[in-house]
Amino acid sequence: MAQLVNINKEESVAVITIDHPPVNILNGQTMTELNQSVDSVLADATVKVVILTGAGPNVFIAGADIKEIAQINSAKEAEEIALRGQAVINKIENAGKPFIAAINGVCLGGGNELAMACHMRIASDRAKFGQPEILLGIIPGFGGTQRMLRLCGQAKARELILTGDNITAQEAFRIGLINKVVPDGEVLKQSLGLAKKIAAKGRWAVEMIQQAIGEGAKLPLEDALRLEAKLFGKVCETEDKKEGVKAFLEKRQPKFQDK
Repeated sequence: MAQLVNINKEESVAVITIDHPPVNILNGQTMTELNQSVDSVLADATVKVVILTGAGPNVFIAGADIKEIAQINSAKEAEEIALRGQAVINKIENAGKPFIAAINGVCLGGGNELAMACHMRIASDRAKFGQPEILLGIIPGFGGTQRMLRLCGQAKARELILTGDNITAQEAFRIGLINKVVPDGEVLKQSLGLAKKIAAKGRWAVEMIQQAIGEGAKLPLEDALRLEAKLFGKVCETEDKKEGVKAFLEKRQPKFQDK
């Protein structure tokens, strides 16, 4: 059985590529391998930032495997499949290491749900986005209703999910679904540039920012501010904080040691 998910490393950046031709669908094997790959990069101390992308020039991920969906026979079975998929995708969203989705083409259904769980999204100017599940008589099951709601607001989330319409990368940027639109063919290059820029920062500051934003978004403002203050206290005890301040005062670039 061919491997469907691959990991390549470039310095302190790991690139996870879903390679399931022709359209990189998320079937059971793909999700299992994706879960294993995410565990691998999270456990690798040399990896500071992760890029998630799809193989091929025109497709990021076209969605879930419709043939597998057709074989679902009960509500219990469907719920279990949804929860297993959500568990993999939640692991990405809750990671201390930033994940960047490098969206090189069509990004639909489960692919869009996976992209929305990443912390940043860079897309080709030819990419298309959508949650077309309603066209099959079903709804998103890997977090699409909830993450689109939080990224784009109720009105736009309802419009896109209730119609099943696709939108362009330019429209996705306008509504806050993605961070940046780049020329076709430059997605991975620009994603690597962003990843390396973040990876050059101190590990503890990056991880604590991830925690402050990720956990803080789920808390009332007062509790979130208390969390930020606690994390600020922790990071001020690191060697990287001393180096960063010293480098600034000495007018030079810091040399963080992730300590």
